[in-house]
Amino acid sequence: MFGMNFGRYLITTTTHFMKNTLFFILLCFALGVCAQTNYGIVTPDYRGNVYQTHCKPLETIFNNTRKEIGYGVRQDDRMNVYFQFNDKAWFKTLFENPKDGLAINVVTKDIFDCGAETIPEGVTGEILKPVYRNTLYQNIKEIQSGYYRVFVGKLPAKYYRKELEFNVIFLKQNYNCRYQTFYKLNSYNYDLLDMGLYLDSISYDNDFASISSGDSEMKYKTLRFKVPFEKNKASFAPADIKPLYDSLRLTDFSIKRIEIQAYSSVEGSKAANTALQEKRAQSIVKALQSFQKPNIETQIASAENWVEFLNDIRDTEYGYLTDLPKKEIKQELKGEMLTAMEPYLNQHRKALITLYLQRKDEYDALTKGELIETFNTFIVDKRLTEAEKLQNSLFNRIRAKEVDPEALQELKIPKQKKYIDFFNANSAFRYRQNANELLTTYYDFQELNQLYPENKKIAYNMLALKLRMNHSFKSIPEEENLINKIRSLEKMGINKGLVLRMLVNYHITKSELLMKKGKYDEKDKAVQFILDTYRSITLSDLDYLSLAQFLAYYYDRESAVELLTNKVKDIDIDKRLLFYYLNLTLIDDELTQDSQYRTIMLNAVNLDNPRFCKIFDSSIKGGVTFQLLDNAFLKKTYCENCTE
Repeated sequence: MFGMNFGRYLITTTTHFMKNTLFFILLCFALGVCAQTNYGIVTPDYRGNVYQTHCKPLETIFNNTRKEIGYGVRQDDRMNVYFQFNDKAWFKTLFENPKDGLAINVVTKDIFDCGAETIPEGVTGEILKPVYRNTLYQNIKEIQSGYYRVFVGKLPAKYYRKELEFNVIFLKQNYNCRYQTFYKLNSYNYDLLDMGLYLDSISYDNDFASISSGDSEMKYKTLRFKVPFEKNKASFAPADIKPLYDSLRLTDFSIKRIEIQAYSSVEGSKAANTALQEKRAQSIVKALQSFQKPNIETQIASAENWVEFLNDIRDTEYGYLTDLPKKEIKQELKGEMLTAMEPYLNQHRKALITLYLQRKDEYDALTKGELIETFNTFIVDKRLTEAEKLQNSLFNRIRAKEVDPEALQELKIPKQKKYIDFFNANSAFRYRQNANELLTTYYDFQELNQLYPENKKIAYNMLALKLRMNHSFKSIPEEENLINKIRSLEKMGINKGLVLRMLVNYHITKSELLMKKGKYDEKDKAVQFILDTYRSITLSDLDYLSLAQFLAYYYDRESAVELLTNKVKDIDIDKRLLFYYLNLTLIDDELTQDSQYRTIMLNAVNLDNPRFCKIFDSSIKGGVTFQLLDNAFLKKTYCENCTE
């Protein structure tokens, strides 16, 4: 089994066999933590001879358990409790002696109520009567092919309709050798870094390509910028954002969708701040709408800017405020204190705006038939620039599902070198529309590359698809040939950053294969190349997500956490990335006690409050576990933001 030590925790990964969900499992070898005794159960000192003799062998079994082995605890409608697993032989290795067995610890959410005192260390809730080896073996039932369960207890009537969770105590000679709490965390399939494909220019799956321009950032069909606001003001003139349009030639585009995250500074009542945020967002929508018709699809969210407030004051004379509850901070922000804090607060009143753009189409009035006929005429007349625009117009209609992709077959393009960019764009576009065409598209580019090996767009697209094939089919990278081909792209004029992305993706796939073969030292060298290289590449949030997931699975959790630590402090972070970071870190007591972790959690509260609060529901209700509330620091943030 894959495991990483940090502090007193051992994080491991198992797959529950009833759902395609990964669980992170917290193990405590319980000096003090699991000190309660029931039914003669004794918790040994993990430094003593008893632990070494009885518990160490069990620890070895779990450390070597294959990640495909799944297990957990379930309750049926009749209040019966079962231990479920998907490998009978593995299950039997856990219990060698008659006094080896299982005991179920029943925990109710109400003991973690926000009005209750902090739970003292020790086993919380009730321990059901242990079940030992012989009874366990006799009661194994196969519930479906390859999946088993064994009865381990019946719940008393007092638990009816209560929100419950079940921890497991693994017993060796009636010693508590392993106390296990199940954390149900969402899993993600990591991907390669986004390499994009060349059509007429590079086109990314995740709108990655960017150029900086002051406070604004132009991405492929995406514009991001911020609008500051004065204190208690919600309006601004349309002229304030018109220069931005003009400087970035937005007259060539129309706005398809607007996303606005409006922020107020933290002083004052939350109700007044919420109303102000809404007015600010609407004033922006009105200003942008004045530049075009028809109406623009709009998505608005708002929040008090606690994230930047806490980040900005942390290392100042006002740093003591970071440990106070929100209500107490608001009480402090009055009179002279409010005046003194204004230089910070005036930076926090803003709206972050994302515009999704679509280039205006000068051939919009043509029907599909007219579009194709005109394209073919332009090809015959060698009016290639106009033909390229018509081809892009057809692409846009196919993307919008206004035209069937088969229309591309009606474009009559001679198989001559001067038309190579049309063939390149068609093949790349077909793959972008249907990733199932990966193999066919790769062969298309391989053929084009043989005909025109000097064309950098074709060479790039062919290698990008080859890496996709290696990743999808888990094939072995051609060590010398493929890596040399990737490195040669820079000499052909491909941007160095794109080449480095390909090299990182090459080593990601290589790591997967080396891991599969058990060549762990070589795998670590491949991962080290990735760690040494990624800082030289501008990454999107989704790139960070893919890379963090890869590192957590194939290398170590600490590297994944380090990769994301600075990103998760940004208020405009991608929500998926932020919640994945919480997945990695919520059960790390040392990390969650850091005052900066509260800021990160407040960022999650701002982006998706219901999703953040749901983390603290039971796993059966779709949460991670309510037992996270045993952590006083997590409970403080939960109670402050999830119980109003």
